[in-house]
Amino acid sequence: MTERGGKADVRPYESLVARLGEAQPTFALEADVVLARIIPNGSLEQIIYRVDALHTLEDSGIRVMNSPRAIERSVDKFYASTILQRAGLATPDTVVCECSEEALAAFRRFGDVVVKPLFGSMGLGMVRVTDEEMAFRVFRTIDLVRGVYYVQRTIDHAGSDVRVFVVGDRVLGAIERTAPPAGPQWRTNVSRGGIARAIALPPALCAAAIEAARAVGADYAGVDLLPARDGTVYVLELNGIPGWQGFQQATGIDVAGAIVDYVW
Repeated sequence: MTERGGKADVRPYESLVARLGEAQPTFALEADVVLARIIPNGSLEQIIYRVDALHTLEDSGIRVMNSPRAIERSVDKFYASTILQRAGLATPDTVVCECSEEALAAFRRFGDVVVKPLFGSMGLGMVRVTDEEMAFRVFRTIDLVRGVYYVQRTIDHAGSDVRVFVVGDRVLGAIERTAPPAGPQWRTNVSRGGIARAIALPPALCAAAIEAARAVGADYAGVDLLPARDGTVYVLELNGIPGWQGFQQATGIDVAGAIVDYVW
């Protein structure tokens, strides 16, 4: 989505045509701000080109939210986790590798794990593994598609987590997401049937969410916090292109309006 003089223009990435050999690379796009709302699925070349397009627009002086650098950092669970840990935020014990033997060793060490795709959102593709036979089957499947193992220790919690929406250096609001009664109690995504309710966030959790967004350089973000039974609050993930339908329904907050106000 682009914005010029207060008027929004929604465009798919497929409509972007780069023209080189002129004074500077151009997409014939007149805009003050570009709000990147999705990086659609596609081939490796298509995805690289779309992110490169955002870099080129930003280099030409157009403000891109979130910046392509922030999107690159947040869309990759491995990269994001390392950044969050280096920022001093609590993150779950995780092993990332390309070797099934190492992944199986991680399962044996943790005993109960969640295996996640390196790229993905809305809880899609996540599998909880609690026994070795299941671990073998899941890891064998990843072997067949030449994937990367992202094996994360399951955190003991009360069946709910917190999605915090950060805009700029402030918390716009927060929701508690509870697993659906008929579904697995470890997966709370609203898109997968989770139940959301607005909550007031304690200052310490507000600070953690803001620090997480700042660590990856995001102007706005959905930060997922998981309060464990032992009192530790983990930063699970940070979404640099977050959806907000469930958040907005639960809180009544005009998210799009808040982002526009921040931009201008």
